[in-house]
Amino acid sequence: MNISVFGLGYVGTVSAGCLAAEGHQVVGVDPVSDKVDLINRGLSPIVETEIGEIIEEAVRKGGLRATQDANMAVHETDISFVCVGTPSQPNGNLDLHYIRRICEQIGRALQTKSERHTVVIRSTILPGTMRDVVIPTLEEFSGKKAGEDFGVCNNPEFLREGSAVKDFRFPPKTVIGELDQASGALLATLYQELEAPFIRTDLNTAEMIKYVDNSWHALKIGFANEIGNLCDAFGVDAESVMDIFCQDKKLNISSAYLKPGFAFGGSCLPKDLRALSYHGRIHDLQLPILNAVLPSNEMQIARGVKLVMDSGNSRIGILGFSFKAGTDDLRESPVIEVIERLIGKGYDLRIYDRNVNIAALVGANRDFILNRIPHISKLMVASVDDVLSHAQTVVIGNYDPEFSQIQGRFRDDQCLVDFVRITQSGKSNVKHQLSCA
Repeated sequence: MNISVFGLGYVGTVSAGCLAAEGHQVVGVDPVSDKVDLINRGLSPIVETEIGEIIEEAVRKGGLRATQDANMAVHETDISFVCVGTPSQPNGNLDLHYIRRICEQIGRALQTKSERHTVVIRSTILPGTMRDVVIPTLEEFSGKKAGEDFGVCNNPEFLREGSAVKDFRFPPKTVIGELDQASGALLATLYQELEAPFIRTDLNTAEMIKYVDNSWHALKIGFANEIGNLCDAFGVDAESVMDIFCQDKKLNISSAYLKPGFAFGGSCLPKDLRALSYHGRIHDLQLPILNAVLPSNEMQIARGVKLVMDSGNSRIGILGFSFKAGTDDLRESPVIEVIERLIGKGYDLRIYDRNVNIAALVGANRDFILNRIPHISKLMVASVDDVLSHAQTVVIGNYDPEFSQIQGRFRDDQCLVDFVRITQSGKSNVKHQLSCA
């Protein structure tokens, strides 16, 4: 394929070199003449393992060259990768100056190009940038329609400095966000030989994933460092602790607990976080990540209350209020907290959970419901039908399969607030849905 790569910085140089090494005809484009000259002399403008040798060979074989002429590059290629920087502004927002400038140049070139061309943004940009900045700029300066007259994709990169060539050839995943199917299909042909998860999705999702990845990587590093500080304070070998931690591929190093949803609760997580925070204070440790987890959880509970209040109804039904489906444990259940706040605000509630039966409860759970929340026990009803006959707004609080088809039993005047996304979305009376926690 004939490919142009705009921006010969870190990502652009690696992308141009690796694509040329795979047999494509690549033209690098950059306004800095020194970078263009280096590439044309077979030299890399960046320092990175393997890339110098790759560029030297690609230039020698005629598969890679560089230019400052954006118009020529667009006219001589089928697809353009935009790999310019998106640095931070003083307020933390992205500086999109380079993105806009390149889109203006490509747009002007597209004015006089009769063949279909596809523009691929590889730069890291926030969700909405494709639709609010990239596409309008391309359309304005080309006079053409995106998705019809030219293609647009977002293709985030996952290159680490020091191993970028290896990451290009053996990526953790390949993500293509496409405005139109034809553009996504064209871009996909470049990656068809890679052995990695391959995802074609919408533009916003593709834009977001790089930020999720980088935030998660930063969080992992910060978390491990705080645990290391705690271990030192306890006189525990932090390396041994984290080695054991990482051997758990079922819960710790896995997709477990990584679905957006409602707050956590139960007898373990809140209690243990409080204990660590307390001992951190005793040892004069600053633990901003660990100390922020419980406040973040509280905010999710407050958000749940607001979603119910925003429905505008006074009669509320709660389906599932134990902290997790399949258990009768009510200790620190976030749904109990939602119920208490709604009661305090004067809402008329009915609640149901098939696993919570006062007559069958024993021990700590019975003591909790009879002595700590007796006012809530009086709101309990015997069936889902009892809740539905009362409620204008129905809240699903845990992932009990009994609630999965509940919408099919709704009246026209009822709406749903689904904390765990157990129901099917797309119905007009669904106020809000969150994914499974």
